[in-house]
Amino acid sequence: MQKQCKCGAAMSIRLRTVIYQNKVEIENVPIFSCESCSRSEVFPEVKPELTGLIGTLGGTPEKQQLLFNEVSEIAHLMMKATEKNRAADSVEMIIDERINELLDLLLLAQSLCDEPWSEDLRKRLSQIAKHSLTVQDF
Repeated sequence: MQKQCKCGAAMSIRLRTVIYQNKVEIENVPIFSCESCSRSEVFPEVKPELTGLIGTLGGTPEKQQLLFNEVSEIAHLMMKATEKNRAADSVEMIIDERINELLDLLLLAQSLCDEPWSEDLRKRLSQIAKHSLTVQDF
């Protein structure tokens, strides 16, 4: 996946580490990067999740490492799509598997009357649905 940089060169997307206040390392954040001018920007579709995560850290966070793919389904799917053992799998198959996994977990959470877990799973499903991920997105 690419987009055009302000300098005119192509920007490629990669999963990178974002450092917040020199204390918090947020790994696996989808970032567009330009090799020509070194400009970087967060993949627009994950900005709300990244902003929300940073908001929960407060003004003086403790030193820690976080995995963004545990917060963002988009980042999770990008990680899955780039795994070497999944190279032969289509993106649609990876997305379908994740949706089915989340739906199975939602049924389990509902059967256990675990509303916080159910809500988290609904939020994850809505992240995928909201962005209507397709092969063109990867």
